[in-house]
Amino acid sequence: MLNDLKDCLGARKASRRVGRGIGSGRGKTSSRGGKGQTARSGVSIKGFEGGQMPLCRRLPKMGFVPFRRSRFCSVNLDRIQQAIDSGCLDVSFPITLDVLVEKGFFKKKVFPLKILGRGTLSYPVHIVADAFSCQAQSKIHSVKGTCVLVSKTP
Repeated sequence: MLNDLKDCLGARKASRRVGRGIGSGRGKTSSRGGKGQTARSGVSIKGFEGGQMPLCRRLPKMGFVPFRRSRFCSVNLDRIQQAIDSGCLDVSFPITLDVLVEKGFFKKKVFPLKILGRGTLSYPVHIVADAFSCQAQSKIHSVKGTCVLVSKTP
């Protein structure tokens, strides 16, 4: 039964063989026109638009990405305060990147931790991080909290 199954007519169309003589209808140049870059196999030049100014050169350029930019997992003080209020974070223990990953602030430890200064704190907290913004540092010290910078290992 299964060994008698066949494709419908026209389901498997054979590919056209090109470059096999004049009588085939697709001989000599194989339907690629004359000579030159377009007649050759391989990928054409990326972004080439036939002599027209390419889109990537027509659009205005903006900004600049530093060669050695430092990337961080950043958390604002308002999110830390919200987690303390909801009972997710305990102020009696230091707040570290490991704790924040465990509590679901980040999926995993990819980048170093930076504390940013949006919002306010109402409890003294002990935060261990790789970087602090000036505003965050002053707000943490204003509620008698502590900021500990993790030393960078080479």
